[in-house]
Amino acid sequence: MASRYRVGIIGCGKRARAHVPGLQADERCSVVALADVNRDAAEAMNEDFALDARIHSDYRELLAAKPDIIVTCLWTPLHLPVFRACAEAGVRAVHSEKPMAPTWGECLEIAEIAEATGTQLTFCHQRRFARGNLAARRLLDEGRFGEVLRMDLYSPPNLLDCGTHTFDQALSFNGESPAKWALGAVDASTTVRWFDVSAEAMAVGTVVFQNGVRATIQVGGPDADMVTGVRVIGSEGFIEVAWDGQFARAVVYAEPDWKPPAIEDTTEGQMVGVVRNAVDCLESGEEPELSYRKALRASEIIFALYESVRRHARVELPLETRDNAFVTMLQSGEFERRSGCGK
Repeated sequence: MASRYRVGIIGCGKRARAHVPGLQADERCSVVALADVNRDAAEAMNEDFALDARIHSDYRELLAAKPDIIVTCLWTPLHLPVFRACAEAGVRAVHSEKPMAPTWGECLEIAEIAEATGTQLTFCHQRRFARGNLAARRLLDEGRFGEVLRMDLYSPPNLLDCGTHTFDQALSFNGESPAKWALGAVDASTTVRWFDVSAEAMAVGTVVFQNGVRATIQVGGPDADMVTGVRVIGSEGFIEVAWDGQFARAVVYAEPDWKPPAIEDTTEGQMVGVVRNAVDCLESGEEPELSYRKALRASEIIFALYESVRRHARVELPLETRDNAFVTMLQSGEFERRSGCGK
């Protein structure tokens, strides 16, 4: 079958290279254009993957050619302006790297643009397509571990850029139930800067979801008993699943000899699933597995945890503030003042 969707990629760094195999595996897609301010990066990717795509230094030139689908692999503060430009150019579908945006207000604005224009927008929580995560969701849906009661969540630093994967995984295991409230704390004695956004090196928190499930999270720091992923505790057992779907301990209380299925997976396979689902939904009109609506739920939890730090209080959702409370406090010197008061 001939290619029907002309694809452009904006940002041709390491993450963009992870997307190309998924695009090449779907015969409905043809990568026709690449854009990067570092033209050498675009040309190298074009050659390495034999794409035969047009090269642009300015993404606006790429959009002028009216591609059907855009994949954006950009630093976080660029997500809103570039998505706005894509939507205004009439792009039918945009697939963006995570996280959504540096502030909650920008996340909401991105969602508003998607709603107003009808542009299909997805964010790359690609681990939803890991075979182990798919298998874990089936086991949970079947009630293998009984009623879900509690989840323990783990992520490397930081909340915004890495924690988004863990919260997305937890949401997928918990029937996509939105959060009800959040209470958080951060260690700001050391900060990091990822993709041009400042963040903490360690955070902890408690989140209660609307369906009553309670979750705790540790992001970075010592003494974590999982590096990444989610431990789901049910009334009849529990299962531990790392980010990419690797099973650790899994127990069904009434069946001591039960073992989870053996799973083999590749990250390339995840990206194949990402593209297939996005294109399928573009054709069917169904909500994609990686829709912005799901990314918005994970993002709101993250910004609510930051807001809890600012307020010294539990934060009820929906979240009313629109900034990134951590960045606001960092820029105002609030963390330094608090530290000084403790000496």
